[in-house]
Amino acid sequence: MDTVIVLLTRDLRVHDHPALAEACARARRVVPLFVLDTAIRGHHRQGFLVEALTDLRSSLRDLGGDLVVRRGDPVAEAVRLATELPASAIWTSEDVSVYARRRQRRLAEACEAHRLEFRLFPGVTVVPAGELSPTGGDHYRVFTPYWRAWSSARHRPVVEPPSLVTLPEGIDPGELPAQRKPHGNLRGGETLARRRLDLWLKLCLADYAEGHDTLSEDQTSMLSPYLRFGCVSPSEVAAQAMGHPGAEDFVRQLCWRDFYYQVALAFPDLPRRDYRPRRMDWNDDEEAAQAWREGMTGVPIVDAGMRQLLAEGWMHNRARLIVGSFLTKRLMIHWRVGGEHFADLLLDGDIPNNWGNWQWVAGTGNDTRPNRVLNPLRQAHRFDPDGAYVRHYIPELAALPAPLIHEPWKASPKVPGYPPPLVPSWTMDR
Repeated sequence: MDTVIVLLTRDLRVHDHPALAEACARARRVVPLFVLDTAIRGHHRQGFLVEALTDLRSSLRDLGGDLVVRRGDPVAEAVRLATELPASAIWTSEDVSVYARRRQRRLAEACEAHRLEFRLFPGVTVVPAGELSPTGGDHYRVFTPYWRAWSSARHRPVVEPPSLVTLPEGIDPGELPAQRKPHGNLRGGETLARRRLDLWLKLCLADYAEGHDTLSEDQTSMLSPYLRFGCVSPSEVAAQAMGHPGAEDFVRQLCWRDFYYQVALAFPDLPRRDYRPRRMDWNDDEEAAQAWREGMTGVPIVDAGMRQLLAEGWMHNRARLIVGSFLTKRLMIHWRVGGEHFADLLLDGDIPNNWGNWQWVAGTGNDTRPNRVLNPLRQAHRFDPDGAYVRHYIPELAALPAPLIHEPWKASPKVPGYPPPLVPSWTMDR
């Protein structure tokens, strides 16, 4: 095989990249191609993406190649480049969103029309989304049976990075977008992702099961944005974690990620329609929704989470559950309002997990207890007992003593500039 184009999407790495590894092993020349899709609007993830692409270009140049960058429609640009070179094949990693599947279908049709080989490779999940299914069903609707099947399934072996990437002569690599100030504290790229993974496994994994819900002492890995962009392979994360004691709780979170991918594959309307329809009268209250978005609900544990999201493009997982339950179960505002806000701001906001989690917390998704309501005060006292998380993100409350930090409406005098709760305080004791 002479020349293969590897169309990169959410797999911005050189380690454990099945499509790239096989292309380099089988083809004389390989073109790692990323197309800046002009149909996707700019968002808070843009700075992270540019950093990931810059890091990937550096890694590929170290291997003798380069990252080829184009702008436009990924299908049209990939086929155009294949015609110009010429190339004999276009390979890419399989994904499950409606947009990704449409792109894959269009690319397959275009390759057939131009007599190019088209192949889909794994790499976005640990277990391919359509690989596991229960007896008599097309996908798992409940997590625990999926966890059992996933745990006993054969996971794809991690593949080594290529030792050499050889580009066709004379190809113009193209310009990356201008660097822009990233949103939040996390920086993009495989180099930082692998460094974070290595340090976290060595220093923090052993305490994960006991401490990962504690808001003020964040013991989560914060790898989710890197997994979302494919700066690190979920298969490699799982394989490395399994070699450490006490890893099951963390690996279980990777399984949750795969679980929602197979749900999204089977139910493409996940971002738009109830997975399990329920008769619910949603409250169309834009003023309340906006107060929630701005972290001004008057409930400190909710507002701290929302302000963390605004400031960092990330939110602690426990806080995500609290703010989601408050929006959908206390304010009775539709889960799509919350999902859209998260999709706009989260660095790790991919379609299966964002919308799967929102439907779960709203009681329309895969939760086997759809009427579950998280009590924000109990959650606050349990997971932020001294109020450190709230004080960090809500400075106007920082001077309150511990007994009042989660219930500032009891303070006298009232805290200037901080609103009363959107829902009666007595209802939060239930």
